[in-house]
Amino acid sequence: MPSKPWIINTKLITLTLFFISANSNPDEITKLPGQPSVNFKQFAGYISVNETQKRNLFYYFVEAETNPSSKPLVLWFNGGPGCSSVGEGAFVEHGPFKPSGSVLLKNDYSWNKEANVLYLESPAGVGFSYAEDSSFYFTVNDVITARDNLAFLKKWFEKYPKYKDSDFYITGESYAGHYVPELAKLVVDSKAKINLKGIGIGNPLLEFDTDFNARGEYLWSHGLISDATYDMLNKECNYSTIRRQAQSRSITPKCSKVANQASKEIGRFVNAYDVTLDVCMSDVFSQSQVLEQNQDIETKIDVCVEDETIKYLNRKDVQNALNARLVGVSEWSPCSQVLGYAMDNLEIPMTPVLASLLKSGIRVFVYR
Repeated sequence: MPSKPWIINTKLITLTLFFISANSNPDEITKLPGQPSVNFKQFAGYISVNETQKRNLFYYFVEAETNPSSKPLVLWFNGGPGCSSVGEGAFVEHGPFKPSGSVLLKNDYSWNKEANVLYLESPAGVGFSYAEDSSFYFTVNDVITARDNLAFLKKWFEKYPKYKDSDFYITGESYAGHYVPELAKLVVDSKAKINLKGIGIGNPLLEFDTDFNARGEYLWSHGLISDATYDMLNKECNYSTIRRQAQSRSITPKCSKVANQASKEIGRFVNAYDVTLDVCMSDVFSQSQVLEQNQDIETKIDVCVEDETIKYLNRKDVQNALNARLVGVSEWSPCSQVLGYAMDNLEIPMTPVLASLLKSGIRVFVYR
């Protein structure tokens, strides 16, 4: 008896739907609001790293513009501790797009021109990452963060198996001077099946006293503080002492005087990350006027991009497109308002960890 055409068609439809379902990824981003057309794929979503406290880390992943299967995989962390790798790293620094008003502009210097880049908001409590048990936020330290990051990586590679054999690099800046080497050491020590080739850290916190006290000389050498204030920082109370006392909320009158004098001389209109740039004054007058008056066309930098990013990532349509949600907070912020990180961890020296990684054959790149 011949088969009925409608039965055959039903089977074909069922098989087609099965293969589409098997090969689809619910984390794939169709298109971000205001995004220009691109020919690379983007993904965003959550991976659970702890079932007990229901900790879920949010990631944003962009494939390389060309030949992603042959390009390395780069994991990026911002610092803080507690600042967002998605907001700061992806949308302010070196991701494929930068917000400008209601649209996204292509970033000519995006890292995904040369690599597949994975931006991870870590630990839980940062950005869109969260723990349903909020008591976790008051127990976070370097050890827990590194363990959660490794748990994330293992599950992420299960979700994206085609990158398991890619050359893998862990990178970041600022307090990622702790996140990056500690995660790399955990990968090495645990013998995880991850093809780790090297790490890269920019302006990292590696040695508490050395790094914090360099601030005084930097400010003085750029003419932002006077000779007298620089002398006080060297003789009476340096920046590492000020930071240590501020963390314990027991700042002495002497250190308070030095800190206040330095802050007064620096003023409010200095870009903390690049003293040669303007600061964002969009509420006072048009940023475009500032750029036209003070910079050549070839060197224009939108110093309001962080403000634009905050607005963009707090749009509901953007959060929906990113498969993101706000849990336990009313808005997305570039640095966590709920995280109670163990600040004494700032004083853990990282140079011995870097030495250990080098001995293990892991390449280490430190840049300022």
